[in-house]
Amino acid sequence: MITLNGKGVYGGIAIGHLSFFQRSGSPVPRYSVKDTEAEIARFQRAREDALGELRLLYEKALRDIGESGAQIFEIHSMMLEDDDYNDSVRNTIRAERVNAEHAVSTASETFSTVFSAMDDPYMQARAADVRDISMRLIRALSGGSDHKESPDEQGQRIICADDLAPSETMQLDRASVSAFITAEGSVNSHTAILARTMGIPAVVDVGDALLQAKNGSLAIVDGFTGRVYLDPDEDTLSRMQKRLAEDIHAKSLLQKYKGMDNVTKDGKRIDVFANIQGIREVGAALLNDAGGIGLFRSEFLYLDRQDFPTEEEQFSVYKTVLQSMGG
Repeated sequence: MITLNGKGVYGGIAIGHLSFFQRSGSPVPRYSVKDTEAEIARFQRAREDALGELRLLYEKALRDIGESGAQIFEIHSMMLEDDDYNDSVRNTIRAERVNAEHAVSTASETFSTVFSAMDDPYMQARAADVRDISMRLIRALSGGSDHKESPDEQGQRIICADDLAPSETMQLDRASVSAFITAEGSVNSHTAILARTMGIPAVVDVGDALLQAKNGSLAIVDGFTGRVYLDPDEDTLSRMQKRLAEDIHAKSLLQKYKGMDNVTKDGKRIDVFANIQGIREVGAALLNDAGGIGLFRSEFLYLDRQDFPTEEEQFSVYKTVLQSMGG
């Protein structure tokens, strides 16, 4: 048995067989173009196609998990419409006289590096969003499409990957996927937020040892502690099966209260709000039917860093929480 330690992003136990996430695609090509304006027009068409895909993802997320999860794809659309990002792509095409795919890849590297270098963990996690929208653009330029799981991938599977983009997470078959594990990733990422909103046990940042695991082997994911057990021994398997049964029972007891009015026997209405420490807990608040946010422990915006958060960073955090909670 091998035990991997990572960061749990949604509490839950899952037992199943590993299934490595497969991506189609090849290295981004680079070649010279004569007509740069025609290449920019090709980029513009691909961008419109990508925005159309994001609208469809938004609608799917809205149906499946609600407004808070769907807003992630609205944010991706906003990033695709960002003037700085688009100007960077167009300028690279004109200055270097190269194809749009290479220009998008260059912009992706530039902007994701900027986000990764920021002090705030939430802003660092936006680097993954930049890479996601960039890969969507490159697929649109090359005529490719999003990953689709094949029909024969059935049974309770635990998805493994180096990392998962939000769009990839949204398209997982929830009927057959019991959990996912990533070698990299952040608890502040949109992928982690989706996992919490979708109620999928997940552990991120377990390290590259995950990628050496054997496809199809038995594994246990403990989203409460952030531990992953590969090829568990009988004692561990028995212990975690018992915990899984207890977790399922406890959650089933709570489910019958979701959606009910918070009214006492004598008719008094009581607002039941959630206390949160940051954006990453909004999904859990919504999932557990909170009527609002009663206390936002905003001091954690200061405690998790070496310097003060800027006014713009604080505004972005508060705005995201308000939008996710519907005001």
